[in-house]
Amino acid sequence: MTKEKYINPFTDFGFKKLFGTELNKDLLIDFLNEVVLPQRHKIADLSYSKNEQIGSTEIDRKAIFDLYCLGTNNERFIVEIQKAKQNYFKDRSIFYSTFPIQEQAKRGEWDFKLSEIYTVGILDFVFSEDAFEKEVRHEVKLKDQNCRVFYDKLTFIYLELPHFTKTENELKTTYDKWLYVLKYLPYLDERPQALKEKVFGKLFEAAEIAKFTPEEQAGYEASLKYYRDLKNVIDTAVAEGESKGRMEGKIEGISKSLRRGKLTIEELAEDFKVTIEFILQIKSQQGL
Repeated sequence: MTKEKYINPFTDFGFKKLFGTELNKDLLIDFLNEVVLPQRHKIADLSYSKNEQIGSTEIDRKAIFDLYCLGTNNERFIVEIQKAKQNYFKDRSIFYSTFPIQEQAKRGEWDFKLSEIYTVGILDFVFSEDAFEKEVRHEVKLKDQNCRVFYDKLTFIYLELPHFTKTENELKTTYDKWLYVLKYLPYLDERPQALKEKVFGKLFEAAEIAKFTPEEQAGYEASLKYYRDLKNVIDTAVAEGESKGRMEGKIEGISKSLRRGKLTIEELAEDFKVTIEFILQIKSQQGL
């Protein structure tokens, strides 16, 4: 059993426990308002939508989001937590954004007007091209050759949490406090004095493992084990001389092989030199 007091938000269970339920949707609303949305635009409420999106035909690939919700002005929010680097994570972000675009199509006469779409990636890694930068938040829009925004209703926001290094004493804004919580929550023994706002009080209460039901604790332990296995495989490979990029490529290769479905779990484990349990965890986590 885990000895931490609070859940790790980078586990699938932990992230959805904090942000993916009606009971705690005010946490997601505050996070989106303070971290994702510009100052001119706030949402008062949101509704959760199904996170599994099916293509328009049987042969189209489906997409399974971590969270998908609609704001009060019909804005769409895809929120993804990403534990390990993937070679084509940006491509996946673009692909995912096409589903909330297509679902807005209306039958009959339609003027093609679309609502805003935000794709948010909360990353436990840094993009290779950002390795020497210290920016945490990257906001991306479609721009023309003169760097003028061509279309302002499609926004991609990536939060590279390894670049967030502020201490508790340096937390001034709610934005900083959210990043601090996401990065350090499982390492805290109590709620920091700097996080005195009501919303963080609720978050710490929801994150306290001791208050989970037996079923919730079992679900969290399984999710935490996958997270740790993923980290351990990468760290061990690096310690043995295998580059981190090579290990991340191996994980991507396992995912692709699972999608093809031509090899058994045992064959994949042997080919990629990992455990059967690790293959099964990747299969489960990616809904394959």
